[in-house]
Amino acid sequence: MKKTVARLLAAALLAAGAGPGAARAEAPLTFAIAVDPALEESGLMRHLLVRFKLKTRRAGVVVAPGAAADLALAAQGETPAMTRGAQTWFLTAITDNDAAARFADWLTGDIGRRTLLAFRPKAGDQFTAPDPQAVAVVEEVFEGDPARGRRLADAHCGRCHVTSPGRGARSIGSTPSFAALRALPDWAERFMAFYALNPHPAIMQVEGITPPFDPNRPPPIVPIEITAEEAGL
Repeated sequence: MKKTVARLLAAALLAAGAGPGAARAEAPLTFAIAVDPALEESGLMRHLLVRFKLKTRRAGVVVAPGAAADLALAAQGETPAMTRGAQTWFLTAITDNDAAARFADWLTGDIGRRTLLAFRPKAGDQFTAPDPQAVAVVEEVFEGDPARGRRLADAHCGRCHVTSPGRGARSIGSTPSFAALRALPDWAERFMAFYALNPHPAIMQVEGITPPFDPNRPPPIVPIEITAEEAGL
């Protein structure tokens, strides 16, 4: 009788999703990829994503640069993925989405590259797979203390942005994460001049640099106040 009750209880737990496999989260079947508009207009992404879905049952959704995404395909980034003429596009992982990681591996692998080479654009040059050894990636070099910069970013920028993995609890969903911003071609300029780019002038003050708030237009939130040294100026 006890064994029967135990088996019934185990079956009930499994049916309710509380069995041994319940703690193991299922891998996502969709991912968002931020794509350079010029690349999207060529029709290549549809060609690639349809075939990737047929192979893996994972679906990719194309979003604009700067939007919330799991993966970015841009003129600058981590892994060279394709070339067209003198232009190279790079893949950059933004989140740890499994479907996005599988797409990146597929695109840079043999099957993905053959799929890329099979695409025939209606206009312009054909896309080719880059030789990783032949692509020169220019890395931006900045002076300063990265650890201190991260602490400052988490404390101040983290009020709106996801500044690093696991720090999204306080962020605003409509603002791009630091990882998404990093995938933009002009990311370095954006980060260096952040205090002058909207909406920052309306909510923050850099001591001795930015003008005081207009008394008739006070900041909509508790203002962010940092020193010029903290801003890297």
